[in-house]
Amino acid sequence: MKHVILVGDGMADYPLDELDGRTPLQVADKPNMDSLAAGGSCGLLKTVPDGMEAGSDVANLSIMGYDPERYYTGRGPLEAASIGVELSDEDVAFRCNLINADGVINDFNAGHIETSDATRLIEALNQHLETPGRFYPGVSYRNLFVIPGRGYRDVRTYPPHDIVGEAVDEHLPQGSEEALHIRELMTSSRKILESHEVNLKRKSEGKRRATMIWLWGQGPRPSMEPLTERYGLRGATITAVDLIKGLGIYAGLDNIEVPGATGYIDTDYRAKGRYAAGALEEYDFLYIHVEAPDEAGHAGDLEEKIRAIENIDRLVLGPVLDRITEYEHRIAVLPDHPTPVEVRTHVHDPVPYLIHGEGVKGDHVTSYDEKEASKGSLGLMEGHRLIDILMNP
Repeated sequence: MKHVILVGDGMADYPLDELDGRTPLQVADKPNMDSLAAGGSCGLLKTVPDGMEAGSDVANLSIMGYDPERYYTGRGPLEAASIGVELSDEDVAFRCNLINADGVINDFNAGHIETSDATRLIEALNQHLETPGRFYPGVSYRNLFVIPGRGYRDVRTYPPHDIVGEAVDEHLPQGSEEALHIRELMTSSRKILESHEVNLKRKSEGKRRATMIWLWGQGPRPSMEPLTERYGLRGATITAVDLIKGLGIYAGLDNIEVPGATGYIDTDYRAKGRYAAGALEEYDFLYIHVEAPDEAGHAGDLEEKIRAIENIDRLVLGPVLDRITEYEHRIAVLPDHPTPVEVRTHVHDPVPYLIHGEGVKGDHVTSYDEKEASKGSLGLMEGHRLIDILMNP
């Protein structure tokens, strides 16, 4: 039996006036998703428990079958696993964004800085900032900072994508004594980065500079029972996003590297679909994640969000469906959380989901979107229960 979860990050949205009161999912041309919904079961999934931040880390942890209230320790340790940084029991890992700010946060990604530029800037931070911790390069603006000391777990930090356009000084870390050191690192990074030759070159080329770091999402190493042991399967992730790779590592999944997969709107959808279809021969379980709709939502780009949904349907889901019919199978399709284009950040609302395949009874839903899925036979369910339903419908 083959099992597939396809996550279109941030696909869900709110009804929009410019779409005559419809959502991007309702407007998008997505025949594969609609066909699966019509032949399977639908419902709403609560991927973010009450009182927790609506982050992709929490939501995807939930979708993978782990109750975030029990297993979530922070975003940083997930990204540490993805880039091969082993954490001791005393270590605390922070996500380290390279951002553009000049008193206010202009963006949370330094103009989607190239990985080669980001790596050089991270190296400069290790050379010039005084700290017992260490910075590690990741992909683009998504990097890592690891520091020993359990007190760093209690620092109050803020996701930068939630505070674009707001004052830097109003959102610097707070809380424990260790927060003072984290604040100092963030503010001291400005002088190092602004004068670096990478940023001077970016300025001359008309690109946005990385003017400071933003540390957030910290936590210790989590303890998770691997899915491979729980269900006796061999599985893999297909994603360009470090936190999903890290979740997969803790869950016992391999990660399949896809050339051209960027974790942005320019990702190579065709390559993702081709590699996913090919992986079905070797793996029992695939967790396919596409970041593009979320990035479009953060940018407030309605047309790009609709285009991303359509590309996922045609270029990723299509090839998977063509190949998976060779096997007994079950497949789930869903967002991890909504990222409405009007809000430009994640929200807590439940997401529409569908399950299709062997042993799944159909319901009266005829298309896949927020409104139709709410009428489905699966009703409203906690996110971490999805994988049990998928494995044992």
